Parts: sequence; structure tokens; C-alpha cells
Amino acid sequence: MAGNVWEWVWDWYDSSYYSGSPGSDPRGPATGSYRVMRGGGGSLYAIYCRVAFRNNSFSPDNVSNNAGFRLVRTAP
Repeated sequence: MAGNVWEWVWDWYDSSYYSGSPGSDPRGPATGSYRVMRGGGGSLYAIYCRVAFRNNSFSPDNVSNNAGFRLVRTAP
């Protein structure tokens, strides 16, 4: 997905969350105002096109043609 579109993930954004989060599979804060976007779109600078890059500028009611998400399902 990196470089295709921003990927909207489940985590709420908190700039200080990772300083005290679990070392394995952090779930993110329970609440917030903005969801995390990862990966960057191809129309942006290369530095943003990394899965590790987190963008906090999208509220859940924001619409963008440069953002997407993945549907996931647990295995039966």
C-alpha cells in the first residue's frame, strides 16, 4: 500500500502514545479526535510514502480521494 494512497487505520492519533505503549501489537489510545493515516499517497514527497509514517490530520468524517482502507477478517 505504501505510495498508493494513505491507509486509514484503526488507531486514534496521540503524539505521545508510543512512548509508553506495549512493545508488541500496540492498540493505540481508546479515544481521540483524529485517526491515524499511514503510507502516504504517490502525489506526495517520498518521505511520506513509508508505512511507518503516521499522519494525524484526518478526522473520521473527512473525505479524500487520496485515502483508503483495508477490510480484514479473522480466519474461520
